[in-house]
Formats: sequence, structure tokens, C-alpha cells
Amino acid sequence: MVRKFISYYKPHWKLFSIDMLCAFLVACGDLVYPVIARRIVDEYVPGRQLRLIITWCLVLLGIYLLKAFFNFVIQYWGHVVGVRMQADMRRDMFRLLQRLPFSFFDENKTGTLMSRMINDLQEVSELAHHGPENLFLSVVMLAGSFLILARINLLLTCIVFAVLPFMLFFAFKTRRMLRDASHQTRVEMGEINSNVETAIAGMRVSRAYAAADHENAKFDVANGQIKKARSRQYFAMGIFNSGMGLFTDLLYLVVLAAGSVFFFKGVISIGDFTAYLLFINTFLKPINRLVSFFEQFLDGMTGFRRFQEIMARHPETEADDPIRPARLKGDIQFHDVSFRYENSDAADRSEKVISHLSLHVPQGKTLALVGPSGGGKTTLCHLIPRFYEPDSGHITIDGIDIRQMERIALRKNIGMVAQEVFLFNGTIKENIAYGDLDADDAAIVAAAKKARIHDYIMTLEHGYDTQVGERGIKLSGGQKQRISIARVFLKNPPILILDEATSALDNATEMMIQESLEELGKGRTSIVVAHRLSTVKNADEIVVLTKNGIEEQGTHEQLMAKNGIYAGLYQYQFRG
Repeated sequence: MVRKFISYYKPHWKLFSIDMLCAFLVACGDLVYPVIARRIVDEYVPGRQLRLIITWCLVLLGIYLLKAFFNFVIQYWGHVVGVRMQADMRRDMFRLLQRLPFSFFDENKTGTLMSRMINDLQEVSELAHHGPENLFLSVVMLAGSFLILARINLLLTCIVFAVLPFMLFFAFKTRRMLRDASHQTRVEMGEINSNVETAIAGMRVSRAYAAADHENAKFDVANGQIKKARSRQYFAMGIFNSGMGLFTDLLYLVVLAAGSVFFFKGVISIGDFTAYLLFINTFLKPINRLVSFFEQFLDGMTGFRRFQEIMARHPETEADDPIRPARLKGDIQFHDVSFRYENSDAADRSEKVISHLSLHVPQGKTLALVGPSGGGKTTLCHLIPRFYEPDSGHITIDGIDIRQMERIALRKNIGMVAQEVFLFNGTIKENIAYGDLDADDAAIVAAAKKARIHDYIMTLEHGYDTQVGERGIKLSGGQKQRISIARVFLKNPPILILDEATSALDNATEMMIQESLEELGKGRTSIVVAHRLSTVKNADEIVVLTKNGIEEQGTHEQLMAKNGIYAGLYQYQFRG
């Protein structure tokens, strides 16, 4: 995992090298100051060499100015490296999410994924910048301090550095507890993000059902969990930081006590003692940097581990040499297809949503799927564009197994209007243009007219540039549905899948849309899922689909003559 993390530095190695060089120069500047101070105290002050004192003070001033510049480079460009690496990871994760199978999103909450993409990668960014820098500075300053102090008095230097292994041992012993607490905090943060997102998105529903107390109780549970996780994290962090603080204080005490004894015995001069006292502050800097490094490493690697958990998921697969049809004719056939969802409960694993289904939809014909909920109608529609893969059997279009087709090419030939309409946060024009991102304004307007939404759009102050709000919240259900239908008109595909396409429309609007859909369906293969049987009377073939599979099949007249399930449903709907 560390190797994978390091690979993200490669595109930014020049900036990273500059950052490390400036960090090295800053460390050298910190090491030079005690050496110059020792010489001034030991030689120039007793010898009253004012000129040399002024000269070396000016040298120190120059060093400090250079340090300020180098620190600016470290703070600015070093953080830029971290931000760019974070952007690369976020890009890779988003690209992968675009290619993951639908079953992945069935199992993972949106808020959790957003937490991993935003919060976790922010910690990774901090590690990317400060981690190598703090570790590098610590090594340089510790090694430099040892070499310089050893030249002054090796015995005293060894006494000082003897404390270091105990500090590192303590840090490693407490690291695991801090890491586990940090990981649990990430998990709970993702959960509360998911809960908050769901609660805000469903605010109108909770208000309508006066369920504010219920939502508050759910939030309090999630909020309490993250409070406990944070408390555990800060408890571990408190042990870590207080322990390391104690060691640094003991280190200062050791230098002060041992240095005083050495000075009284005449082993070191007052200048050497001063240098040691100054160096202890310099020595504490890398220790504090190591402490920061451990914290950043724990937080950053926890975030990167969660990032890698997503990146390790397998995207949708393609055939070795996929077929890329430009435009399909639309002859669809199901060959003994069975399917069940991966996240089914253990008790239901033997139950298939679709079981050994064989069905033929000839080119240019309209097939209607009717029947009770849970019969697999929507699932069957989702299998055609390969949102899910059958457990057994296969599906062909124009005689070609869809598993041999490139997914993008296949889906470009299919237009879908789902039961639950989703609009992106943008303008009406942008949402209609999703059907064909290269379409011009005239084509967009023409599609809107066919969907019977153009006249309404023109009554709006900003027309097609009107913002629809998050998930189309500023529009009614019927208006959103018509915009989604306009997308399909714009896409102009050879295969149409209409899953309750007119379910949110009033009767008058439904009649207008139905005329447009029938016009669009001419010469195209259409699969229509409907509970409102009046919309499918004119279908070329109607299939009654239940949990037992295909119960009835035929035209409206044939099924009415059978006086079976379809006839019963039809008579119930039109009993008035």
C-alpha cells in the first residue's frame, strides 16, 4: 500500500524535489545557528571582537531571511503537491465509480462514498505534503545534531541521544491504538454523512409525516456513535502526545543536569554548554516533527487504506475484443435467463428475481410488461443495457450476445425513461441535452416539443436556462418526467425502455405524451413497463410477469379472451 501511495508522487516529482531541497536547507539553517552562537559566546564575546560579532550576526540575519523564503516555498508549493496528489486520487476514484457495476452502489451509501472521496483524501493530502517533509527534516536534524554535538563532547551527546530509543519505542507502542481509533472515526463519519444526506433529501417526506422526532432520534444515535469514536481517538491521541511531551521534558532535564555537571568539572566550556542548551531546542524540533509525522501517517494512511478499498473494486468488464455496433436494429431475445441480486438475504438466495426466462421482442415491435410488483419487470429492463449480468443464460440483440458488445456502444442504442426521474443540478437545457451532449439548441427545443414540455418552459423567466435545483426540486413530478422523456426524444435510439414513463402525469398530459411515445416508437423496439393498462392496450404483445415467470402472453384482445390474470387486472382498473 505504501508503494502505491508513493506512486502518486511521480507526476509531481519536480515540485516534490524542490520541497525536499528547501526542507534540507531549512534544517541546515537550524543546525548552523547553535554553532555560530557557540563561537560568539566562547571566542568573540570574551575577546571583545565586535567586528566579528556584527559580521556573524549579519550572516545569521541572511540565513534567517533565506529560511523565511524556503519556508514559504515549503508551505506553498509543498501544500500544492499534496493538493495535486489529492486531486489525482479523487479523479481516479471518480473515474472508477463511473465504471463500477450497479451492484456496488446497491451495497454502498452515497454519503459514505462522499466521505471517502472528500474527508479521507484531505487527510491523505496532509500526509502527502507534511509526511515526507517531517520525516526527512527529522532525520537530517537528528543526524546533524549528533555529528555536531559529538565533536563537542561525545559522552554528553550519547547521554542525550540515549533517551531517543525510549521515545521511539513508546511512539510505536501507542501507534496501533491511535490507528484503530482513527479508522473507527472514519467509519462513523461516513455513516453520519450518509444519514444527514438522506435526512436532508427526504426533508419533505419527514415533514409530511410529522416524523421530525424520529429523524432526530436516528441522528442522535449516529451523532452519539461518532462522539464515542472521536472520544476514543482523542483518548489515544492524549496518551500519545502527553507521553511524548513527557519524554521531551525529560530530555531537556537530562541535558540541563548532565551539562551542568560536565561544566562544573571543566569538561565543557560555557560556550559548549550554551551550544548544548540551544541544540536541545533544535533537537526537540525533529522529535516534535516525528510526533506530527506519526499522527499524519496514521490519519493519512487510514484515509488512503479506505481509498484503496474502493480502488480495489473491479469495474465492469468488457469482452477481449468487444463489438462496437454503430446502430442496432433492435431484435431482442432472452435465452433461458436467470438472475438474483447479490445483496439478497441468505434466506432468499435460492429465490431468483428472474428464473429461466425466454422471451423474444422482434425488431420494431412494442412489448408491454405488466403484472404485480416484485415480478422482475424492472430487473428485466436493467439486464438489457447490462446494468446487471444474468446468473445464467444470455441476451442477444440482432443475434449478438450483449456480453460481446462494448457497454458504451450498447447503451448508446438504448433510451430509458425510469420510474424514478433523476435530474442533475443545472438548467433545463443541460438536463435535456444529456440525451445527446453534442446536440444544438434547435434539436433540444424540438425534443422538448415532442415531450410536450416546451410551452411550459417558455412561460419561465429564464426559459431553457432555468435552474431545476437539486434533483429537480423546483419542478413538479410531471414536469420532471417530461424532461426525462425529452432526453429520450433527443437521443433517438433504436431501442426504447419505458419503465412507468407516464406514471407521474395527469390524464390529459398522459394522453399527449402517449401520442408522442407511440410516434417515437414507430420502427423502433419498445419495452414498456406499466401498471396503468390503458397505456399498453395497443402494444404488439403483452407479457404478464410474476414471481413464477411468464404467466400470460399475447395481445390485449387475446389476453382479455383468456379471462386470466391480465383480464382480471384490466377489469379491476376499469370497473367503474
